[in-house]
Amino acid sequence: QVQLVESGGGLVQPGGSLRLSCAASGSIFGRNTMGWYRQAPGKQRELVAAITSGGVTNYADSVKGRFTISRDNARNTVYLQMNSPKPEDTAVYYCNLRSIFDNSWGQGTQVTVSS
Repeated sequence: QVQLVESGGGLVQPGGSLRLSCAASGSIFGRNTMGWYRQAPGKQRELVAAITSGGVTNYADSVKGRFTISRDNARNTVYLQMNSPKPEDTAVYYCNLRSIFDNSWGQGTQVTVSS
């Protein structure tokens, strides 16, 4: 059983910056992928960015060049640095950890981009 706890969401102005964190605990298989997904009202949940335990990253086209995903394997923590956010980035952001044994989700954190 893996538990994920997100933090760092809130209100940010367009062009500002925000960093999300997600700490994993429990029985974590070493080879895994951690990622951030988001879901806006009336829309499907979509991948924002993901990073493997080896450091390989993947980004949605809409956030490339603005958002950066990173992880600290020693702390089982993944981060999402959001630079120059836009109003269309407003959503609930969910942390995910996936391995051959798990597919776990956090409770979600609201990010609102507005002036």
